[in-house]
Amino acid sequence: MEDARPRRRKARKSRQQIVAELAEEAAGLEAGFHITYRPARYEATWLLESLRPFYDQGVLRDVLAQIKGGKEASVYRCQADPSTGLELVAAKVYRPRQFRNLRNDKIYREGRQILKADGRPAKKNDHRMMRALQKKTDFGAQVAHTSWLMYEYTTLEQLYQAGASVPRPLAVAENAILMGYIGDERRAAPTLHETVLTADEAPRLFAETLRNVELMLEYGFIHGDLSAYNILYWEGQITLIDFPQVTSLHANSNARSILRRDVERICDYFARYGLDANPQELAASLWQRYTRITPNDLLADYSRHEAEEET
Repeated sequence: MEDARPRRRKARKSRQQIVAELAEEAAGLEAGFHITYRPARYEATWLLESLRPFYDQGVLRDVLAQIKGGKEASVYRCQADPSTGLELVAAKVYRPRQFRNLRNDKIYREGRQILKADGRPAKKNDHRMMRALQKKTDFGAQVAHTSWLMYEYTTLEQLYQAGASVPRPLAVAENAILMGYIGDERRAAPTLHETVLTADEAPRLFAETLRNVELMLEYGFIHGDLSAYNILYWEGQITLIDFPQVTSLHANSNARSILRRDVERICDYFARYGLDANPQELAASLWQRYTRITPNDLLADYSRHEAEEET
């Protein structure tokens, strides 16, 4: 006989309760990991918890300042451990899921495999993981978050090795990425949106941006959110950032429209400097050229490259 008594729902914690619990945990996490930056009350525990693995690995010494706050993640200027050969590094720390305001990422995830914490694709016959994702359980939310973060890190690794203008990836943890820092001890590099280029710089940096777009396409990637807000400028050079939404050129049915949007945003920015490029024609040309390259072609190129290195 079925129990007719109504089931009691688990009470949801309020935002204030969550903040209080995070603050209570902060004291324990600070042991042995003292930072110069003074985080806000709600920020302290998740910041220390997220960056502690880098401290334990001996690649990070201190957190100096927050250089960018966002609804999805914040970025911090940090003191690197001398073993890295660097003085400063940047740490991108994702906000706790309770407070995060992620964009609708479904359009970008289409055609992407689920990545595990080691950066490898999850097995499709892992039924527990797939059910959790479908039902959007807490475990499923964590799996989706890990995959989102690992796409950014693994994309940075591939593009950096290929010679793209991206930050050097240094380490990854459950909730953070440690990478090369662009700027100096007083100021982080501004975005192109915040920068006024000279007449000589604009054509050169437009060409460099397109070089990076094409390099991504060669590897089957589309940035997905490319604009003057996601390109840093420092001492006459640019650096592309923010890759968690990287889109598959060959496996995403929205790839063409996503590429066209990226190209339009870039052309719109450089148009203010008198660069007359037709974004529709440029996007169509790139699409036609790079969709002829299949994943099998890329695999053959990788194998050929490895064979050449061995000889």
